[in-house]
Amino acid sequence: MKPKWQQFLDQESKKTYFIELQTEINKQRLAGDKIFPLEKHVYSAFSYVDLENVNVVILGQDPYHGVGSDNQPQAHGLSFSVNPDIKIPPSLRNIYKELTDDIESFSSPTHGNLTEWAQQGVLLLNTVLTVKQGQAHSHAKLGWEQFTAAVIEKINLENKGCVFILWGSHAIKKGKHIDLNKHLVLTGPHPSPLSAYRGFFGCKHFSNANEWLTEKYQKPINWAISEY
Repeated sequence: MKPKWQQFLDQESKKTYFIELQTEINKQRLAGDKIFPLEKHVYSAFSYVDLENVNVVILGQDPYHGVGSDNQPQAHGLSFSVNPDIKIPPSLRNIYKELTDDIESFSSPTHGNLTEWAQQGVLLLNTVLTVKQGQAHSHAKLGWEQFTAAVIEKINLENKGCVFILWGSHAIKKGKHIDLNKHLVLTGPHPSPLSAYRGFFGCKHFSNANEWLTEKYQKPINWAISEY
């Protein structure tokens, strides 16, 4: 984990809500429940880009709760991303479809690993960082929402200026207090097949983010994804 995020986590981990959150998750793990992502990957989003270097925040809901053909978790700690050997989930397929329409040079890869975005300063964050296998939203209201609200507030206050991309009602609620004089907030429906046709397709969030970053003399994101 990057230094400033480690400092932030150390501070949050002393708070009552966080202690109760971790106690409950540990209790479930000990009871034999499969919790995704694996424990070592829960905070992966914070290991690629430190607080001051965040250029874009893409906020999802909770991690993928399924497994791949080899029984490995889909989720690996980056929102919407999966490991290269995991079938691309429907929401990510829709993200690729929008990218193909929005960014002229984008070509859909054959895998769903978004690590290259994270390496460029894209914080791929979910509002909830863990989930029980096969049970979507099973860790909602355990305390993760308070944690991610604190993450967003930290970026809002201490980052020089970045783009927040908030998809779906859970994510959009997190943007209420972001300073619009300093940051850009882009909102729209979740890319899930259930809602993508309500305005996610055609949102042009990727090109809009790059235009704003360029205007602010920041390096735009190269949204292209290499094949493995």
